[in-house]
Amino acid sequence: MALGSSELKARLLELLERDREFRYAVAGLIGLDAILSELRRLREDFNRHAEMSERRFQEINERFEAIERRFEEINERFMSIERRFEEINKRFEALERRFEEVNKRFEAIDRRFEAVDRRFEEVYRRFEAIERVLEEHTRVLREHTRALGRIGAELGILAESFYCRSLWEDLREELRLRGERVVERRRRARVDGVEVDLLIVTDRRVYVVEVKAMPGHEDVGALLAKAEVVAEHYPDREVVAVLAGACIGREVEEYARRKGVETYSY
Repeated sequence: MALGSSELKARLLELLERDREFRYAVAGLIGLDAILSELRRLREDFNRHAEMSERRFQEINERFEAIERRFEEINERFMSIERRFEEINKRFEALERRFEEVNKRFEAIDRRFEAVDRRFEEVYRRFEAIERVLEEHTRVLREHTRALGRIGAELGILAESFYCRSLWEDLREELRLRGERVVERRRRARVDGVEVDLLIVTDRRVYVVEVKAMPGHEDVGALLAKAEVVAEHYPDREVVAVLAGACIGREVEEYARRKGVETYSY
């Protein structure tokens, strides 16, 4: 007996629900396996892309973290540079204050030398009057007059440099007490291409003078090198190296004395 369409549908639905093999057979006929397989492949592809995306994002995140660390290092270096500039600025300010102090001392020395110059001018005028009165006096008096003229000329040269003038005033008295006669004195003397600030030659010694505002250890070495060059031109005299300055530190002064260099501080 043939079944109607309604009964057939009911019967098929009942078989699909109860009979597992029948259900898989029907699914195979309508291509459900292919659909499920495709869905599984799509899911696997999705999972792979998700994993790749996650790894890519992780790499990007690690690179950003590395960049952040690099920026932090750069920022620390800039902060270190700023601190060093602040230290340098403080040192320059300290140097400026020291130069101001030195400048004030120079101004005081200027005023003292101006007073000395006025006194020497007065002495010159008096000597000129004496020379006019004593023109007819004996040869001895004329020699004394010429000697006074030479002293006046030497004192005039001292006005070229504050340090050299101060040093010369000190050395002149010492040389007189030692019984040394000054043979030659030159400012900015050149010996074999080497410039000497002040060269004083006596009948016994040669004084090589180097003048520096704030001399250091290297200036002592440079002075000794100049003294060696000068010594080659005066083999019959003792060569004395002299270092003069406004601010000679204790260490530099002790170092100079150990090297046999005389120091004068003003």
